[in-house]
Amino acid sequence: MAELVQNVSSQNFDGLIGGTYPHLLTAGVTIVAGAGALKRGTVLGKVSASGKYTTADSSKTDGSQTGCAILINDVDASGEDDVVTEAYVAGMFNADKLIFGSSDTRAKQEDNLVLHNIYLTANH
Repeated sequence: MAELVQNVSSQNFDGLIGGTYPHLLTAGVTIVAGAGALKRGTVLGKVSASGKYTTADSSKTDGSQTGCAILINDVDASGEDDVVTEAYVAGMFNADKLIFGSSDTRAKQEDNLVLHNIYLTANH
């Protein structure tokens, strides 16, 4: 818990958060082992079979093609172990600060994100 408090208290403004409404909501998520090194702002999709998260990629067919969360902090899930972390599950975010999987873009994922109360803006 102390590490989380330190991370929150030392968070620098990076432009990811696009507004105060809708309110930011977070949830604990499990990043599937082998997902790689993911950066803050990565759009996540949920794998239907396992309930675990990975980078959303519209070319997939395992459930993770639908963006439904945004990673709060950098994580490294390159190894053989899943990684438990936090993700935003609602809020307003700057689209140009998001990291999309594969060839995904704002246009490919925005409708999916809106269905999960995640809204995008171009405000800086």
